[in-house]
Amino acid sequence: MLCFLYFSLTMKRVFVLLLFFNFYNLHSQNQTVGLFVNANQAYQGYTLFSPNVNTYLIDNCGKLINSWNSLYNAGSSVYLLEDGSILRACRIQNPVFSAGGGGGRVEKTDWYGNLEWSYDFSDSLYHQHHDIAPMKNGNILILCWEYKSLSESIAAGRDPNSMIDNELWSTYILEVEPIGSDSMNIVWEWHLWDHLIQDFDSTKNNYGVISQNPQLLNINYYNGNGKNDWLHCNSINYNEELDQIVIGSRSLSELYVIDHSTTTLEASSSIGGDFNKGGDFLFRWGNPAVYNAVNTDQKLFGQHDVHWIDDNLPDGGKFLIFNNGKQRGYSSVDIVSPLIDTSGNYVIDSVNMFGPLSAEWIYTSNPLQNFYSSYISGAQRLANGNTLICDGAHGDFFEIDSLNNIVWRYVNPVLNTYILSQGDSIPITQNGFGNSVFRATRYSIDFPGFANKDMTPSDPIELNPLPDSCIMLTTRNTNLNNKKELLKIVDLMGRNTMRIKNTILFYIYSDGTVEKVFRLSH
Repeated sequence: MLCFLYFSLTMKRVFVLLLFFNFYNLHSQNQTVGLFVNANQAYQGYTLFSPNVNTYLIDNCGKLINSWNSLYNAGSSVYLLEDGSILRACRIQNPVFSAGGGGGRVEKTDWYGNLEWSYDFSDSLYHQHHDIAPMKNGNILILCWEYKSLSESIAAGRDPNSMIDNELWSTYILEVEPIGSDSMNIVWEWHLWDHLIQDFDSTKNNYGVISQNPQLLNINYYNGNGKNDWLHCNSINYNEELDQIVIGSRSLSELYVIDHSTTTLEASSSIGGDFNKGGDFLFRWGNPAVYNAVNTDQKLFGQHDVHWIDDNLPDGGKFLIFNNGKQRGYSSVDIVSPLIDTSGNYVIDSVNMFGPLSAEWIYTSNPLQNFYSSYISGAQRLANGNTLICDGAHGDFFEIDSLNNIVWRYVNPVLNTYILSQGDSIPITQNGFGNSVFRATRYSIDFPGFANKDMTPSDPIELNPLPDSCIMLTTRNTNLNNKKELLKIVDLMGRNTMRIKNTILFYIYSDGTVEKVFRLSH
């Protein structure tokens, strides 16, 4: 007589099946890329990154969920939208603007790889670069270089002896409304060139006392970078609740907050908007020497990915920054909480300096030099309080918990022109490794863009992957026809198998559910 004991469990959210231990850790002396660590403390979701012409979405097991192909390399950021499409900056050639981070084109591609909208933000006078920022109303903020000639720069008060390239590229922000498949409408714009100050030449525009005008940028402070791209802004982020924009200048090691509630005309002046300061800086931080502050203690060093932490996340409303450590020799991830009064104004002290004096939270390694990404890179605060860090120079994504323990780690296997096989050495470059990535972003399993999408994982991206036992369990409805079909049966090691007795098995169905089955015979 056979007695069958059957039990099943439908999981309510994605989690990693932990096998034998309370963590999953791959160990192999031949492993060079792919998933290295996936502990149960890791935040469950899917990670998006764009290392070349392709964009990839992987699960916490390092397995491919979806990919998108473009005719153009990344230039540099990519975002997943709530309809399942990606918004991506692309790199195109421009004879005037040629520098690191150059883009020029923005594309929107649906989940299935169909190009829905594209536009080239590039001509002889301006060129998109580094970052973009999608807005909830469907508009897009575009970060651009803006060409200024030698004569224009001198008229603005620039020291002609610091004009190495006989031109300057200033910062220009566009808010655009996509129209159709290849058109757009400019609905708002802001020009840094309208908010300058200088104390070099009283006969030229923008002359004044720099220390008394921290709301303006000193056109003659270039921190050793007298080239055309003297600012090298590399990030833009929008806070809808505050209706404010933050951008970060790598070369000056500062971040700047501007008021988006202005009209375009007000944004070109020093009046108007919610704070009646027009397009002047509401806040700046990182390198007070730029505005001749009394305290010149520098805190940022060639940073990337300056953004507000979402209000619904731990430390919401504060700035999260990947502090590369240019000229410092090590990287850190910093959280900065600006000083704000009861009216929402950023606080400035009696000597016209913005606080705080230091970051309130800093992640580094021990020793410090073990964590150093000299360029690109980013960080993201996750809903469980963990922090996802992209060591961009080395294509290394790792997640830390509140105790700074690494609970997830993945090394990008994609180079510019080909994909590595497991065990291949990663090529070394001048700034890092050949698998560098501008930024990586984790999206929750409940992200609206995944609704009614096939989230069934395929193989890892790398060639000849190591055998593994990592399984993502989810109840997300992945079958568009809503038919529940058995996809496969796997054992504790994640290996495909048949229905067998006296063994714990996992039945994986097309609707995303998983049944844990144990059939006992005696």
